[in-house]
Amino acid sequence: MALVKARGTKRSSATSSYSSATSIVIFVGLSVLGLWLLTSHSFAPSQPTTSTTPTRLASIGHTHHHSNALPQTRQNEPETKVDNDEAAVIEPEMKVGNDEAAVIEPETKVGNDEAAAIEPETKVGNDEAAVIEPETMVGNDEAAVIEAETRVENDEAVATEAETKIENDETETANGFKTEGILTDQADHQDTKGTQDNSDAVEEQEKQAALETQTSEESSMTQKEEIIQENPRSETKMETDDGNRGTEDVSTEGESLSQGSNTTENQITDEDQQRRIDEHQQREDEQKQQGGKEAKSTDPNGATSHAQTQHDEAPIHLHQDGSSSQETDKPKAQTTSQETKHDSLDEDMDKVKPLSQKMNEETSNKNNEASTSSEDSIEIPKESTESKKSWTTQAYQSENQKERRNGGSNGRENSNHGYTWLLCNVTAGADYIPCLDNEKVVANIHSRLHHEHRERHCPNDPPTCLVPLPKGYKRRIDWPQSRDKIWYNNIPHTSLAEYKGHQNWVKVTGEFLTFPGGGTQFIHGALHYIDFIQEAVPDIAWGKHSRVVLDVGCGVASLGGYLFDRDVLTMSFAPKDEHEAQVQFALERGIPAISAVMGSQRLPFPSRVFDVVHCARCRVPWHVDGGALLLELNRVLRPGGYFVWSATPVYQKLEEDVQIWKEMSRLTVSMCWELVTIKKDKINSIGAAIYQKPESNDCYNHRKQKEPLMCKTDDDPNAAWYIPLQSCMHQIPTQENERGSQWPEEWPERLQSPPYWLNKSQMGIYGKPAPDDFVSDYEHWKKVVSTMYMNDLGINWSQVRNVMDLRAVYGGFAAALKDQNLWVLNVVNVDSPDTLPIIYERGLFGIYHDWCESFSSYPRTYDLLHADHLFSRLKKRCKLEFTMAEIDRILRPGGKLIMRDESSTVAEVVDFLKSLHWEVFLNHSKNQEGILSAQKSDWRPTGIADSS
Repeated sequence: MALVKARGTKRSSATSSYSSATSIVIFVGLSVLGLWLLTSHSFAPSQPTTSTTPTRLASIGHTHHHSNALPQTRQNEPETKVDNDEAAVIEPEMKVGNDEAAVIEPETKVGNDEAAAIEPETKVGNDEAAVIEPETMVGNDEAAVIEAETRVENDEAVATEAETKIENDETETANGFKTEGILTDQADHQDTKGTQDNSDAVEEQEKQAALETQTSEESSMTQKEEIIQENPRSETKMETDDGNRGTEDVSTEGESLSQGSNTTENQITDEDQQRRIDEHQQREDEQKQQGGKEAKSTDPNGATSHAQTQHDEAPIHLHQDGSSSQETDKPKAQTTSQETKHDSLDEDMDKVKPLSQKMNEETSNKNNEASTSSEDSIEIPKESTESKKSWTTQAYQSENQKERRNGGSNGRENSNHGYTWLLCNVTAGADYIPCLDNEKVVANIHSRLHHEHRERHCPNDPPTCLVPLPKGYKRRIDWPQSRDKIWYNNIPHTSLAEYKGHQNWVKVTGEFLTFPGGGTQFIHGALHYIDFIQEAVPDIAWGKHSRVVLDVGCGVASLGGYLFDRDVLTMSFAPKDEHEAQVQFALERGIPAISAVMGSQRLPFPSRVFDVVHCARCRVPWHVDGGALLLELNRVLRPGGYFVWSATPVYQKLEEDVQIWKEMSRLTVSMCWELVTIKKDKINSIGAAIYQKPESNDCYNHRKQKEPLMCKTDDDPNAAWYIPLQSCMHQIPTQENERGSQWPEEWPERLQSPPYWLNKSQMGIYGKPAPDDFVSDYEHWKKVVSTMYMNDLGINWSQVRNVMDLRAVYGGFAAALKDQNLWVLNVVNVDSPDTLPIIYERGLFGIYHDWCESFSSYPRTYDLLHADHLFSRLKKRCKLEFTMAEIDRILRPGGKLIMRDESSTVAEVVDFLKSLHWEVFLNHSKNQEGILSAQKSDWRPTGIADSS
């Protein structure tokens, strides 16, 4: 390009000051000779310096999104005439400064390798300025140059120059200097400028100096802008290798600069904020007005478009493993005959009751009689086979999972005491999660666009090895002190502290990891941020109206940790990724969290259960792929619930953020989400947009834009176990007896009140009408917990914080522990009646799971596990030794297991526990029923399993 530019300057020029043709020839000859001598040095190839190369490459990334300006310039150029008047027209079309680079560079934007190849032609630093300048410099100096150039009186000279330009263009093409879009722009630009006079060497130097200043200004662009502009599809730069939906930014320096970039010049003004709200409302109004015009042709279900019809008639989606079928559209089959006959809680209490009598008869027969009287007053019918007809399950699974289940027990009934355990030989070491660390499967996943490698991929042969302890492990710090600090040796990871410490996530303080309570969007503390949200929308009413929250991309879950102060339960989740152990930090602190990702599958929760969904810089690109991920939040969000979105597109006006905001605005309007408010937090220099999901189908039925489509009528919104995402919306329930048609009672009343949608005509799990069944179950567990669990099992409840009910029904066990300073994660098994919506309705939370697979949690994360008639059912489908290894994995050393089951199964479990060197506090059986209380020790085997 340098040679082309040199030849391009050998043009004959004519000015009004020349008096004769002889003068013209002499002046042109001298000018050409002088300019050639000057430019032969300026345009000589030189190696770019270390300091200038990053500037150039950064500019390429920064200006990628300004390419829209170029077509407009091209449209104007062919019509540009070369005279004094048109010089004024050219100037506004060719702006100089930071925007100038945006006009040029998108046409030459390449990867690092390609950039290196272009550099000799488009010099970095001063040489680059010399190349770019003649084409684009239109500042005050260039205006004068253009005016001089446009004083053309000699038509013949103009014609000669045009021929020269064509010749130069052809030469440039032949020599291969053309990169994508550059040569066309040069030709167009030269047409616009007409006859260019480069005879004045002084002016050339002045222009060069001006562009050097401009280049220096461009290089001062913040790193935040560089990161954002590299990827126009997401809020911030996605991960370079494997991505990470559901976590914060990775770069330390980038984030610190990002935080600093939240200045007045980058943030939207109050006027912009109000304008955004008005525009959103205007779109909603237009949609409703348009919908009103089309009301006559609108199907009651809202499926009026051809696209909707095609969607409804489309074949069923395949699973990730390639299995298909009808099960996808009908994922929740009735409970099958494989499930054994349910034992009644009434019988269970009658059979465990002699244990209380035996333990107390040495001290007082009177107490025994009182205990017997109170227990006999609880009458809960059997879990009958007939009740199965009233309840669906999450039993739908892939063919691969069915084969895994059919492996069954290894046939060893009571020979487990001598079982030989080995340490797991895996890369993850002490942090091993079998279904998330399946390296063989992950290595063969070719597409990572939707973060499939972060999803569950369980081994075909579930591991029966034990996870080692970290060196120097100590018993965890009790709550609430644990919210502020944990033992460093328990989770010896410092990466997160290194690049998140400035945001008050976590810091290394001696032998502790400390948590100041901050986050990317609330570096000055979570409590202020929590109050900021309620001040923005008082109807959120933490701890009363809003009780159960989903926090997407939770980091170390400080938001959930401090929402406990507002009587709110938060289900926090983030993937297991390069943000080292963030969920493990949360659980060690005593805050509920799971490892999960917004990927290609539904989250393991029912539909319409969360009162609020929160995302604070969670780095999930909600607006891409037709809004598939935001539609998944729409599925789990309760009608009338709120989505709190705190991210840079809400409060910054960088081009990338503005574009994302526009796309999000279009998407949320088409989803019928109301933009309740945009609120700025001046203390944290951030802002939040708060949306509300509709409570009726009116907007769906009258939408101007019919996309996203409405889901098929046979698409069960509650199906969530390995179900692919669906880019559609489900109808809002409207019948009074349908779940989701009304908001639950305020907390804490909702805890003990049967949900309004439980119908008396429906048989409950234990055989009574469903509402009565609910009440009986609650009364039963209150009695069991208060009379037995609190006193007779050798448990110090003040040291119990993280609890899991491995087989929850109505959540009665968790409800009975309401006044304890702990939380309970309720697990509803995929082959059990789907009662998880009831658990959420009463202000508790839980998850679907199959205990023939590993749970999505780090090792050593729970203080107490409760298993009520789980193992006797489970061992018919999978190896009990794996289940025991999994129990050992997720329970902390010193943690407790409470088990109630058939006496034969209890005996089998006791043998396993003895082989694991657990301490058994209580083991009592009578009338084929038993109860067990045991504590995990620090023991680990010395042998190591073969590498899998």
